[in-house]
Amino acid sequence: MNRLQGKTAIITGASAGIGKSTAKLMAETGVDLYITGRREEKLQQLKRDLESEYGVTVTTAAFDVQNSEACSKFIGSINEPVDILVNNAGMAKGTDPVYSASFEDWNTMIDTNIKGLLYLSRLISAKMKERNYGHIINVGSIAGHESYPGGVVYTATKHAVKAITEATKKDLHGTKVRVSMVSPGLVETEFSEVRFSGDKEKADQVYKGMQPLMALDIAEIILFTANRPEHVNIMDTIVFPVDQSSSTMVHRDE
Repeated sequence: MNRLQGKTAIITGASAGIGKSTAKLMAETGVDLYITGRREEKLQQLKRDLESEYGVTVTTAAFDVQNSEACSKFIGSINEPVDILVNNAGMAKGTDPVYSASFEDWNTMIDTNIKGLLYLSRLISAKMKERNYGHIINVGSIAGHESYPGGVVYTATKHAVKAITEATKKDLHGTKVRVSMVSPGLVETEFSEVRFSGDKEKADQVYKGMQPLMALDIAEIILFTANRPEHVNIMDTIVFPVDQSSSTMVHRDE
């Protein structure tokens, strides 16, 4: 049953990967969209594709979620109720140990993965609470459940997303607002290229000899989570490819 027809959703980080796939699936089910990201051209192309193919209304907003003023301006520009917020924007930068990692990389991850998610959650949750309706879905990671060497700050940010998800649900206790999280393992997107500063060869090694998840796999779970009956709140979903059993256990064919 499609319970999403005619609803409105914000999807951050929609220019590629999980965000883009989620936008496509939601548009296919009849959801009007606000898609955000830093790459205006990619957002505009996605808007054209989705409006043409599915007949939904798509509004783009190119800004960085690290910027609290830009987040406020974006939410202030929306003149209709938002039913779903998908906090997808996030990144990892580097795999250096704590004693040699870059402060700049740390700040970028903290400002994007934690602060950006918080800014939009703060601005949207108030409106959802007032309406007594809505759904916030955060894209977390297995890194929010397990820490690993070389991921001191990235795993910390995703542990924070888990804590924020749980605390947000408790802050909204007694309302009809739902709060959820999806926690993927290895997903083949631009994630590793960003982590390795555009080094595609190094990024490809992350998925060598194994079959990772694809962006669509996670988008389908986000859609499923959003499409549950209104009395159902899925708090978290941990999703691995079959070849992965933990953050550090990955089976690879020789």
